[in-house]
Amino acid sequence: MSLEDLIQGCIRQKSSSQEALYNMYKNTLFVLCLKYCQNEAEAEDNLHNAFIEIFTNIKQYKGNGSFEGWMKRITINKAIDSYKKSYQLTPIGDKTFPDTEIEEQELDEYSLDYILSLVQALPNQYRLVFCLYELDDYSHAEIAEMLNISTGTSKSNLHRAKMILKEQIKANTPVHNINMRYGK
Repeated sequence: MSLEDLIQGCIRQKSSSQEALYNMYKNTLFVLCLKYCQNEAEAEDNLHNAFIEIFTNIKQYKGNGSFEGWMKRITINKAIDSYKKSYQLTPIGDKTFPDTEIEEQELDEYSLDYILSLVQALPNQYRLVFCLYELDDYSHAEIAEMLNISTGTSKSNLHRAKMILKEQIKANTPVHNINMRYGK
């Protein structure tokens, strides 16, 4: 069955089409959820909420751009919405910081799971900005609009996220110490 057939089946609310679409994209979207969530349980909740939104609004997909990209935007927006409800994203000022790059050779010796665990352990506002900017290529202006913060706050949150990650990678500190050190 083609993707177009699955989409049409989902529009008609055929459970077999919904199940097939879910099975086709659940792993891709779950990995996306893991970037924005603190743990697997939270990622599973976000994935569930994203698929509800996808199935509810699938008739609004007009075929412009990639269907997978459309679903990813919904998934990211669901993660952001959950943080807006659960956490106060506090602006921390408009100071600009020099860019903090993590050298690739520093990352080569660590597993993807370890690096993902470091990202997941970042304080919420830092994790959101880091993932949106570094992993999903949103601009600071777009992030600021999505999170209702200034572009300067977005930049400083990114800088602080990178500083935390760089410290953790250099120290090779166990993940549970991140939260204690940064007051989470």
